[in-house]
Order: sequence, then structure tokens, then C-alpha cells
Amino acid sequence: MSNMPGNAGTEQTTTVIIGTGLSGLAVAAELRRRGIHSIVVDGLDTFGATPPAVTTSLQRIDTADSATLQERNEILRHLRNYAASHDVDIRSTRAVQLTQVDGAPESAATPQWEVHTPTGVLVADHIVLTRCAQSQLRRMINDFGIAVGRNLAAAMRAIGIYLVGVGELITPSPKEVLRQAKTVGQAISAKVNPDSTAFPATGSLSMLPC
Repeated sequence: MSNMPGNAGTEQTTTVIIGTGLSGLAVAAELRRRGIHSIVVDGLDTFGATPPAVTTSLQRIDTADSATLQERNEILRHLRNYAASHDVDIRSTRAVQLTQVDGAPESAATPQWEVHTPTGVLVADHIVLTRCAQSQLRRMINDFGIAVGRNLAAAMRAIGIYLVGVGELITPSPKEVLRQAKTVGQAISAKVNPDSTAFPATGSLSMLPC
């Protein structure tokens, strides 16, 4: 593991993934295969820019037919097995607030973020959100003083926040979630290893549908 314990309950890692469901585990597995350390925590209850900023409850919309649920559960089983056998860092704690690190340079491609949990603070250059309504995301990014154009996902990527499994009204299918996770894994890998065009992946998720 490449996590670096800090002072006063602070840890630093490359990426914090918020959400321990299908989307979160899929991204964690992609990053692990690319040799990039991440920490996975359970869903974000509230977030804000910096205290006393307004915080917002995150709501998740999950509706699926029986066939989709069966597919999702099968993929989840494979991902959990992969996580267990490859030491993916999954914490039994919840994220309660997301703040931008004071003094992070505005010119930085990926400013650092702090994810506050009941057990400490996780500092990372990249955040992956896996559950949140689009309207709430827009309010959040506005709270950070960032102009949002028509492409919300692009605006968030520019500050190091990635979305996986986050839809507007319809929850993405399991295959779409895996596609998004692979895309995000590639994007973060390219920023962590900009000089490497083909960072070696470890392990295999070939049993999962593409």
C-alpha cells in the first residue's frame, strides 16, 4: 500500500472513492490493476466547500428489474472477490464532508481534497463520487466557486472529481458502470503516470462483461 499516515488522523492517498457499491468497487479494481492506490469509503452523507458552507444530503435513486439486479449482484460478487484477493483498501467508515485543501494552487491540474470521516481525514488529488443527484452536484461545484457550463462531468474532472454510476434520472446499467469505471481508471492513471502510455495492470477482471 502507498498510503502515507500523517498527523492528527490524516492520511494521504492518490484517490478516495466514495461509495462501496458496484461503482466504487469497479473503480477501485481498475485503479488497483493499474498499480494506483485508492481508499474506498462508504457513501457521502453531507458535503460542503469549507465550514460553515451549506451541506446537502445525498440521495440515491436505485430502481432495476430482476434481471438487472441479478447481473449487478453477480458482478458485485466478482468485484468483492477481486478486492479481497488484491488487498483493495476498503474502509468501514463514512465520508461526511468534502473540502478543498486550503492553499491548493488554482493552476494545479488536480487540487488536493480532504474527505472527512468519523475516524480521520483522507487527503487525495482525485475524488470519485458514485452517488449523487446532478442538481446536488451543481450546487456543490457552485459552492466551491467554480463556473459550471453545460458539461458538468467535464467541469468536475478539471478539479479532480470524477463521477461513476451517477445518472440524472435513470441508474446506469451494470455494463455502463463498468465502462465508466474503466474510463475513470484510465484518466486517473494518465495523470498519476503521465510519462507512461501503458502502465502494467495486475490481476484480471476478464470474467466481467464489457
